[in-house]
Amino acid sequence: MKPEYINLIKVLALATGAAGLAACGGNSADRDRNATLADYKSGRGAQATTVNRYLWAASLETLDFLPVFSADPIAGLIITDWYVNPEAPGERFKTNVYILDSALRADALRVSVFRQERSEAGDWVDASVNPATGREIENAILSRARQLRLNVIDD
Repeated sequence: MKPEYINLIKVLALATGAAGLAACGGNSADRDRNATLADYKSGRGAQATTVNRYLWAASLETLDFLPVFSADPIAGLIITDWYVNPEAPGERFKTNVYILDSALRADALRVSVFRQERSEAGDWVDASVNPATGREIENAILSRARQLRLNVIDD
């Protein structure tokens, strides 16, 4: 796992309340069945983007361990499917990433994180998420987008 993603995984662990989320870099049966964000990044699941390409690529890289439900590079929307960490099977989470502009700015990006816990009856019930989690993920994406942009400028 890339070192820059360790902090993101810690952030998601705070969102879910699961210390075991740090192990989410491994493969799971769900990941094998579903497309991943890496599939969209590699071109197997996406077309050319009309949103900021650095934000798009950074979003895909940052959340590439999550299964994809939907990704629309024209609208700038990435919706992950529910992810259940094998270390914490009683909870699951998903994220929505909205790229709102073609400029590389903080207000051009919004991330929403959703969490559910399994009830005693076996149903999934919405649970609270640390309010700072979405902002922390946005910051990780923005940092990576800036790195990608600087790499292009340096070339």
